[in-house]
Amino acid sequence: MFTDTDRGQVGIGTLIVFIAMVLVAAIAAGVLINTAGLLQSQAEATGQESSEQVTDRVQVDSVIGTADGDGDNIDEIDVNIRRGAGSGDINVDEIIIDAFADGSSDTLTGDSDGFSLAGEDVLSDSSDRATLEINLETSDNDLEVLEPGEVLSLQIVTGAGGSTFVEKRAPSTLDENEEVRL
Repeated sequence: MFTDTDRGQVGIGTLIVFIAMVLVAAIAAGVLINTAGLLQSQAEATGQESSEQVTDRVQVDSVIGTADGDGDNIDEIDVNIRRGAGSGDINVDEIIIDAFADGSSDTLTGDSDGFSLAGEDVLSDSSDRATLEINLETSDNDLEVLEPGEVLSLQIVTGAGGSTFVEKRAPSTLDENEEVRL
């Protein structure tokens, strides 16, 4: 059955096929590892963005309205905000406000046609405060003044996408140049 003169011989074709199979397997493994790494980094980024949308919100401390010189309506709103619990740093310049007042609405940003800012530019500490000053009488936005008893709704959206909704009602009577808490 076995003799000393018989030898096993591997053909060159079989060797080439074996090497090709090893190369294909190595390339496939490399592609799988790269794809897994890419998917992991995308999942981490998506998770972080989702977390920021939930946690990076502002908290509204108060909404103060100022009556006009006649005491007929409220023509200026001051929204006092701070960083919400668990939030990261919030850049107030990136805030967008969707405002609804007396059937009128507008999207306000922190520039000349939206709201002006008093206080901190970046809310990075729980003690930091900012005031968003909204002038309802300006021609730069589409909002109308708030008459006694009318409702003001604000949706404040941070740069990360965190959203805070506030709805306030103006008092039924106003005195001229009076500041009232809504």
